[in-house]
Amino acid sequence: MGETLRHITTAERRARLAVRHRLAGTARAASPEEVARSLVALHGTDPATVYLAVGARLADAARTVPETERALYEDRALVRMHGMRHTVFVFPAELTAVVHASTGLTVAARERAALLQHMAAAGAPDAAWLKEVEESTLAALGRLGQATAAELAVEEPRLREQFVYAAGKRYEGVHTVSTRLLKVLGVEGKVVRGRPLGSWTSSRFRWALAPRHPELDPAEARAALLRHWLTACGPATEADLKWWTGWRVTDVRRALTAIGARPVSLDAGTGYVAEGDEDAVAGPGEPWAALLPALDPTAMAWQERDWYLAPELRAALFDRSGNVGPTVWWNGRVVGGWAQRADGEVVWRLLDTRDVGRDAEAAIASEAGRLRGWAGATRVTPRFRTPLERELTA
Repeated sequence: MGETLRHITTAERRARLAVRHRLAGTARAASPEEVARSLVALHGTDPATVYLAVGARLADAARTVPETERALYEDRALVRMHGMRHTVFVFPAELTAVVHASTGLTVAARERAALLQHMAAAGAPDAAWLKEVEESTLAALGRLGQATAAELAVEEPRLREQFVYAAGKRYEGVHTVSTRLLKVLGVEGKVVRGRPLGSWTSSRFRWALAPRHPELDPAEARAALLRHWLTACGPATEADLKWWTGWRVTDVRRALTAIGARPVSLDAGTGYVAEGDEDAVAGPGEPWAALLPALDPTAMAWQERDWYLAPELRAALFDRSGNVGPTVWWNGRVVGGWAQRADGEVVWRLLDTRDVGRDAEAAIASEAGRLRGWAGATRVTPRFRTPLERELTA
């Protein structure tokens, strides 16, 4: 007979989420670095998400903006870079080498090959020319410290060169060398995004040389990344792991074996936890509410989401590309969505009222007030807008 697997219920998964993702009031973090380490990565495609995700989990929410800016741009304890699924994330600095070796190398090779292919098809200069421009650009960035693409083009005018992409096709466009090359250098771990030109919601970033990090063996790096993620987000299914990492299923399975991950039984099938993490986890001890931003790493962490998000809510809370909008949480499940209006008011609507009474509504209202308190005069509109968010702001 086979081994009887330890069963982890949906209730226990929600308890783990409350504590490990710093969502319950008693589990909140002391710093943005602690938040990022607890989640492994903060989604950075929409710059505002980083701050809103930190603010929802920080014990002293009033310090969200200055403390996050300190961690990102002064101490460099947090680094914004490409990671899993070719997506921009903010990682703890100590994980940059792991992410680069486990995920970035494969994506980087594909991106550079695509750039050279597109340039060749357009009759643009060859790889040797691009290498010269790359070396000159990195040298200029070393002299300047931080710079925008336009400022770098003053130092290296060839960055302004343009070429036609997909000539003759309906999606034909004109690409600038600077845009494509800086993206490739970012995925290759040679440059990172620096301080933005505007406020914490701005998506116009300067560029900076990436911090030096050791070159790791890709298989060992994949094992290390998976161990971090399972500790933060386990249990998770194989489908969850493949989706979050963007790896081939064979790489996922090898990494699971390498770290000695333990299979467990879930209400929805078989999942995995990190070795030594099979024991029951105590919950936060009190009910909790949270207002999480669009693309929040908790809402986007798993591919299989029915244990915290009722399927009938998805049409209102996700856009057509699968990006989640702002969500309202009560005791480990999504119960609605929220938005910020032009006058700064944070408004929300319940979509799932099961077990949501007056205490829950009061806690949600308190979180809305907490958010408005630290966000102040800043107005946030998600980059990827969802049906409910649009409706609430209309």
